Amino acid sequence: MQKKSTNELNDLLENMKPDQLDSYLKDNSKYMADEKKAFYYYMKDVLDEKNIKLKDVYSFAGVTESYGSKIVTMEKHTKDRDLIIRLCLAGHFNWDETNRALKLYGLSELYAKDPRDACIIVAVNNRIFDMYEIDEMLMKQGLKKLTT
Repeated sequence: MQKKSTNELNDLLENMKPDQLDSYLKDNSKYMADEKKAFYYYMKDVLDEKNIKLKDVYSFAGVTESYGSKIVTMEKHTKDRDLIIRLCLAGHFNWDETNRALKLYGLSELYAKDPRDACIIVAVNNRIFDMYEIDEMLMKQGLKKLTT
């Protein structure tokens, strides 16, 4: 996905008339998010920035490389929010990065008013990315583990 800031695109749209929409979409198509590719490219960009390989993420998240790849490229879609959270944790995503990944995947963001999400947020904010350590934190609070 090419880079053109959302703010730049917002500025173009702000005073646009309906008859200008066709040319806007044509001229800026390379900057638009493709639902299926947006999640994959986002994951790759964040992982590249952190020098983490996707195959390592699959391993740490507890999924096979073939299944993980199908999930990340959205060849297969999952409703398992915990799986996407585990992938984010394995990639050492911060809270904002995790929320963006969840949103791009079509799932709800981590929510501070949900006790289980709050526990995960605290772990992420304290750079605790070990699944078993997070599971211990969750179980100590009487909450469902991330791993199965």
